[in-house]
Amino acid sequence: MSIDHPLTVEARARSLDTIAAVLPIDRRDELAELLTDQDIETLRHLVNQGMGANTLRALTSDLAYLQAWSLAATGSPLPWPAPEAMLLKFVAQHLWDPQQRETDPQHGMPDAVDRQLRTQGFLRSTGPHAPDTVRRRLASWSTLTKWRGLAGAFSSPALKSAIRLAVRATMRPRRRKSAKAITGDVLAKLLATCESDSLRDIRDRAILMVAFASGGRRRSEIAALRVEQLTIEPPVAVESGVSLPSLAIYLGRTKTSGTDDDEVVYLTGRPVDALKAWLQASKIGKGNIFRAIDRWGNVSRRTLDPKSVNDIVKHRAALAGLEAWEFSAHGLRSGYLTEAANRGIPLPEAMEQSRHRSVQQASSYYNSATRRSGRAARLL
Repeated sequence: MSIDHPLTVEARARSLDTIAAVLPIDRRDELAELLTDQDIETLRHLVNQGMGANTLRALTSDLAYLQAWSLAATGSPLPWPAPEAMLLKFVAQHLWDPQQRETDPQHGMPDAVDRQLRTQGFLRSTGPHAPDTVRRRLASWSTLTKWRGLAGAFSSPALKSAIRLAVRATMRPRRRKSAKAITGDVLAKLLATCESDSLRDIRDRAILMVAFASGGRRRSEIAALRVEQLTIEPPVAVESGVSLPSLAIYLGRTKTSGTDDDEVVYLTGRPVDALKAWLQASKIGKGNIFRAIDRWGNVSRRTLDPKSVNDIVKHRAALAGLEAWEFSAHGLRSGYLTEAANRGIPLPEAMEQSRHRSVQQASSYYNSATRRSGRAARLL
């Protein structure tokens, strides 16, 4: 770690307190030691610019890791901008060939660097890093460099080539965030475990239905959802003169929205009823919608942690007799698009609800659904 006068570290800790609402403040003292004064000012600037809370948390987490790695690997804080040689060193120490490591102990991350990062809690698993993690940290590094008004070597041919070759060498299979998509049939099984009148069942039913029907919202968006984001819309008329309840959810800026965009999605029918049932049963009239429930069945004032949304999905999968490890909260997002494809809903219409900005990413779910049911997969 860097050596600073105690008052300097204390001053940084106070600065972190001023932006605590959007930072992993449970590690405030550690961040105060790792981050430099200019790091703190950069983060404060991003807060003032209105950067999304989740994006800022990810940037801060990556910045803390990069600073810890730099101190362990070079004995000095990150240089700004980082020279190309340091970027190549980062790739070489995080993406390496396990077989080569067996014959060459110097290959990959040095043992001293590995031990220091583990002692600080930055490394847990063994082996090379996931390529996506390395790419994300490099992207964060690049973003923070640009926000400092500097240019880095992040687009250099040498770096791109090093990443491409290193990814081939790691031989790590790519896995989806959720092994299986939660399509309509799977969702029905999960909802069947939420049929009692208990607060927990009513809440979990609303979470599952709202997360899925609103386009497969991310767990962070569900956990952060507030009553003030809801607006009752006119009923939607369907066949035989029947009308279904409808409401709008104003998401504000999301992970994929533009700086000036406020995302809006709509709920119609059963999900609206499930959400209203939870708000009525919990007597929540303002603030966070989905909250923790204690062991005595009391609704907390504390909002759900995003991880709890994931835990709820896995718990309901287990109750439904499914393999819980195969499902996660992200399965609701992938499941929404997969189900839309299965039902023949046009991709642009589904993307309006899911708020995917990348046609390539969203269409991958459609392509998978088509391939599974197409003639090419049924030759025998």
